[in-house]
Amino acid sequence: MKPLKPWRSFSDQLQQLQGRGLHVDNPAAALDYLERLGYYRLSGYWYPLRTIDPAASMAQGKAVRLDSFTPGSRFEDVVRLYVFDKKLRLLALDALERIEMAVRVDVAHLLGQRDPRAHENPACLHGNFAKKVIAKGTDAGKTQHQVWLAKYQSMLHRARKEPFVAHHQQQYGTLPIWAAIEVWDFGLLSKLFAGMQHADQQTIAALYGAPTGQAFAQWLRSLNFIRNVSAHHSRLWNINVLEVSAVPVTWPGQLKNVRPFFYFCLMQHLLRVICPNSSWGQRFKTLLTNDFPAVPNQQISLLDLGAFPGWEGLALWPQP
Repeated sequence: MKPLKPWRSFSDQLQQLQGRGLHVDNPAAALDYLERLGYYRLSGYWYPLRTIDPAASMAQGKAVRLDSFTPGSRFEDVVRLYVFDKKLRLLALDALERIEMAVRVDVAHLLGQRDPRAHENPACLHGNFAKKVIAKGTDAGKTQHQVWLAKYQSMLHRARKEPFVAHHQQQYGTLPIWAAIEVWDFGLLSKLFAGMQHADQQTIAALYGAPTGQAFAQWLRSLNFIRNVSAHHSRLWNINVLEVSAVPVTWPGQLKNVRPFFYFCLMQHLLRVICPNSSWGQRFKTLLTNDFPAVPNQQISLLDLGAFPGWEGLALWPQP
């Protein structure tokens, strides 16, 4: 194993970047960004500006980058890309909050009619989720529902001082599903939806224009992945999405389900159902049009996000 790289002062970090060919217009401002954001966090944003090693790339069958930067690379473009990504994450969280709230209510309203404690009642859920025992791993011997209930109880415990939680616990010993949803996070919601009976999934999926209940369950898992990336301040704009959903057959074939742009399209699709007068779609278009940095030789582009030429004209997005 290689030894760890040595510690460097912020000034040394900046000098190293300049020595590798990264142009810095304002060294004082660049030093301030290194001090506030950190070299390692920013490195994910200047990585695409590093020179590609042709021989190593051919040998390994993938892009291998050198430490040096391509001519024309600027620290200021790195910062602009970071700020763009930050705004992108905030837009994602804005949309996902609305989507999460709406789906929570739909799930609670549907299941609560059957049983106020439907989330705790295996009979109200799909058999594979509620009764099938997990064979391997740390949860072996339990059902998926039992695993879900343990996570729910953990969240309930953390929220135990909330007045509505304390009231229900003291008066009734438990929470009805329409109150319990207030302590769920997006992940808990998506897992319970995946464990619902197929007919119930389909009923809710139809409200949102999803082709099937199972497809909508996967949408929720994918959006939860985007939500976690955004909430933890991780780089979003060009990541490979690890929890993918199938692109609906009626949607443009250029959409790539491994890139974030497709999931922003899903968010816009859902928001048009939840709040048709929302300005979110226009804000997303404006961000991509006005805030994405232009760099020499298109070393970075909106193609890395998963967008494609002409995406702005899709009927999904607001038109002039």
